[in-house]
Amino acid sequence: MSLHDRPTALELLEAVREFLETDVLTVTEGQVRFHTRVAINALAMVQRELAAGDAPAQAHADRLARLGYADDAALAAALRAGECDDVLGEVAAVLHPAVEAKLAVANPNWFAGAEPGGGADEGGQAPTA
Repeated sequence: MSLHDRPTALELLEAVREFLETDVLTVTEGQVRFHTRVAINALAMVQRELAAGDAPAQAHADRLARLGYADDAALAAALRAGECDDVLGEVAAVLHPAVEAKLAVANPNWFAGAEPGGGADEGGQAPTA
């Protein structure tokens, strides 16, 4: 339930993104066309982040807590200090889903054709879209 009426924030973002894709991008060129593409991508990222809600961040916080860290900064400090050297597999198990969640927002095409649970091919390269 929301305090705000329709259109929702996601609907507004979709409308602006569609306007840029259909009305602006098709009649521009050069730098303006490039910046329009950047704006379209930025709006799409915000849409995906809002659509995902708080669940990915909460899941990450829960995984960090199981390792004994309050946040990414605490884990990073422990890694730099060498305090995690004997549990790197556990740290990777915590970080892998966080990276996947970030990529799902930033560029879901990265996963196109990838094996479930692993975005890179055997050579460590991300799939091309």
